[in-house]
Amino acid sequence: MPDPAVDLAADRDAIRDLLARYTYNGDRGRIEALAACFADDGTLDYPGNRVTGPAAIAAALAGRADTRNPALTFVRHHITNPLIDIDGDRASARSYFAVQTDIGPDHSGTYSDTLARTPHGWCFANRLVRVDWQSPGSLFHPMVTRE
Repeated sequence: MPDPAVDLAADRDAIRDLLARYTYNGDRGRIEALAACFADDGTLDYPGNRVTGPAAIAAALAGRADTRNPALTFVRHHITNPLIDIDGDRASARSYFAVQTDIGPDHSGTYSDTLARTPHGWCFANRLVRVDWQSPGSLFHPMVTRE
Protein backbone atom coordinates (compact mmCIF):
# COMPACT_ATOMS: atom_id res chain seq x y z
CA MET A 1 0.00 0.00 0.00
CA PRO A 2 1.50 3.41 -1.00
CA ASP A 3 2.45 5.78 1.79
CA PRO A 4 0.19 8.89 1.53
CA ALA A 5 3.00 11.07 2.92
CA VAL A 6 5.30 9.98 0.09
CA ASP A 7 2.62 10.71 -2.52
CA LEU A 8 2.02 14.14 -0.97
CA ALA A 9 5.74 14.89 -1.03
CA ALA A 10 5.93 13.83 -4.69
CA ASP A 11 2.96 16.07 -5.54
CA ARG A 12 4.54 19.04 -3.76
CA ASP A 13 7.79 18.45 -5.62
CA ALA A 14 5.95 18.23 -8.96
CA ILE A 15 4.12 21.49 -8.22
CA ARG A 16 7.38 23.27 -7.29
CA ASP A 17 8.79 21.98 -10.59
CA LEU A 18 5.78 23.46 -12.44
CA LEU A 19 6.35 26.85 -10.76
CA ALA A 20 10.00 26.76 -11.85
CA ARG A 21 9.24 25.63 -15.43
CA TYR A 22 6.84 28.55 -15.90
CA THR A 23 9.47 31.00 -14.67
CA TYR A 24 12.49 29.59 -16.50
CA ASN A 25 10.61 29.37 -19.79
CA GLY A 26 9.20 32.89 -19.45
CA ASP A 27 12.59 34.41 -18.65
CA ARG A 28 14.12 32.74 -21.70
CA GLY A 29 11.31 33.78 -24.05
CA ARG A 30 10.07 30.21 -24.53
CA ILE A 31 6.44 31.29 -24.62
CA GLU A 32 5.05 28.02 -26.02
CA ALA A 33 6.72 26.05 -23.21
CA LEU A 34 5.42 28.53 -20.62
CA ALA A 35 1.88 28.22 -22.03
CA ALA A 36 2.17 24.41 -21.91
CA CYS A 37 2.23 24.72 -18.11
CA PHE A 38 -1.54 25.44 -18.27
CA ALA A 39 -4.40 22.98 -18.48
CA ASP A 40 -6.41 23.05 -21.72
CA ASP A 41 -8.91 25.40 -20.05
CA GLY A 42 -6.34 27.06 -17.76
CA THR A 43 -6.45 30.81 -17.26
CA LEU A 44 -3.65 33.34 -16.84
CA ASP A 45 -4.87 36.51 -15.14
CA TYR A 46 -2.19 39.22 -15.09
CA PRO A 47 -2.27 43.04 -14.92
CA GLY A 48 -4.30 44.23 -17.88
CA ASN A 49 -5.32 40.85 -19.27
CA ARG A 50 -7.08 37.55 -18.62
CA VAL A 51 -6.50 34.76 -21.15
CA THR A 52 -7.75 31.15 -21.27
CA GLY A 53 -6.10 28.15 -22.91
CA PRO A 54 -2.45 27.52 -23.79
CA ALA A 55 -2.78 28.78 -27.40
CA ALA A 56 -4.42 32.04 -26.34
CA ILE A 57 -1.91 32.50 -23.51
CA ALA A 58 1.01 32.00 -25.92
CA ALA A 59 -0.51 34.46 -28.41
CA ALA A 60 -1.13 37.12 -25.75
CA LEU A 61 2.36 36.85 -24.29
CA ALA A 62 4.07 36.73 -27.69
CA GLY A 63 2.22 39.90 -28.63
CA ARG A 64 3.55 41.62 -25.53
CA ALA A 65 7.13 40.72 -26.42
CA ASP A 66 6.90 43.07 -29.43
CA THR A 67 6.25 46.03 -27.12
CA ARG A 68 9.16 45.36 -24.75
CA ASN A 69 11.70 48.02 -24.05
CA PRO A 70 14.81 47.37 -26.21
CA ALA A 71 16.93 48.04 -23.09
CA LEU A 72 15.48 44.87 -21.54
CA THR A 73 18.17 42.28 -22.24
CA PHE A 74 18.14 40.46 -18.90
CA VAL A 75 15.15 39.22 -16.89
CA ARG A 76 14.97 36.75 -14.01
CA HIS A 77 11.91 35.92 -11.93
CA HIS A 78 12.72 34.59 -8.46
CA ILE A 79 9.99 32.65 -6.64
CA THR A 80 10.02 32.38 -2.85
CA ASN A 81 8.00 30.88 -0.02
CA PRO A 82 5.55 28.72 -1.97
CA LEU A 83 2.64 27.61 0.22
CA ILE A 84 1.11 24.51 -1.36
CA ASP A 85 -2.13 22.84 -0.28
CA ILE A 86 -3.15 19.61 -2.00
CA ASP A 87 -6.62 18.09 -2.01
CA GLY A 88 -6.67 15.01 -4.24
CA ASP A 89 -6.36 16.08 -7.88
CA ARG A 90 -6.66 19.80 -7.07
CA ALA A 91 -4.21 22.06 -5.30
CA SER A 92 -3.57 25.69 -4.50
CA ALA A 93 -0.29 27.52 -4.24
CA ARG A 94 0.69 31.03 -3.22
CA SER A 95 4.16 32.42 -3.67
CA TYR A 96 6.07 35.67 -3.84
CA PHE A 97 8.03 36.71 -6.91
CA ALA A 98 10.75 39.31 -7.44
CA VAL A 99 11.98 40.29 -10.89
CA GLN A 100 15.51 41.43 -11.68
CA THR A 101 16.28 43.15 -14.99
CA ASP A 102 19.12 45.23 -16.40
CA ILE A 103 18.28 47.94 -13.82
CA GLY A 104 18.34 45.56 -10.83
CA PRO A 105 15.09 45.13 -8.85
CA ASP A 106 12.31 45.83 -11.37
CA HIS A 107 9.01 44.66 -9.86
CA SER A 108 7.59 42.16 -7.37
CA GLY A 109 4.32 40.64 -6.32
CA THR A 110 2.45 37.40 -5.72
CA TYR A 111 1.21 34.40 -7.65
CA SER A 112 -2.05 32.82 -6.50
CA ASP A 113 -2.50 29.50 -8.26
CA THR A 114 -5.16 26.86 -8.60
CA LEU A 115 -3.68 23.64 -9.97
CA ALA A 116 -5.12 20.48 -11.45
CA ARG A 117 -3.62 17.04 -11.87
CA THR A 118 -3.99 16.02 -15.52
CA PRO A 119 -2.84 12.94 -17.44
CA HIS A 120 0.29 15.02 -18.24
CA GLY A 121 0.96 15.97 -14.60
CA TRP A 122 0.17 19.08 -12.57
CA CYS A 123 -0.91 22.14 -14.58
CA PHE A 124 -2.20 25.60 -13.81
CA ALA A 125 -5.99 25.77 -13.81
CA ASN A 126 -5.71 29.45 -12.92
CA ARG A 127 -2.75 31.74 -12.23
CA LEU A 128 -3.48 35.17 -10.78
CA VAL A 129 -0.50 37.54 -10.98
CA ARG A 130 -0.57 40.58 -8.70
CA VAL A 131 2.10 43.26 -8.72
CA ASP A 132 2.85 44.77 -5.31
CA TRP A 133 5.69 47.08 -6.36
CA GLN A 134 7.28 48.38 -9.55
CA SER A 135 10.45 50.45 -9.79
CA PRO A 136 10.01 53.95 -11.21
CA GLY A 137 12.77 52.97 -13.68
CA SER A 138 11.16 49.62 -14.62
CA LEU A 139 11.93 48.32 -18.09
CA PHE A 140 8.42 46.82 -18.28
CA HIS A 141 5.33 48.80 -19.21
CA PRO A 142 3.62 50.38 -16.18
CA MET A 143 1.61 47.75 -14.30
CA VAL A 144 -1.21 48.22 -11.87
CA THR A 145 0.13 47.80 -8.38
CA ARG A 146 -1.82 47.18 -5.24
CA GLU A 147 -1.24 48.97 -2.00
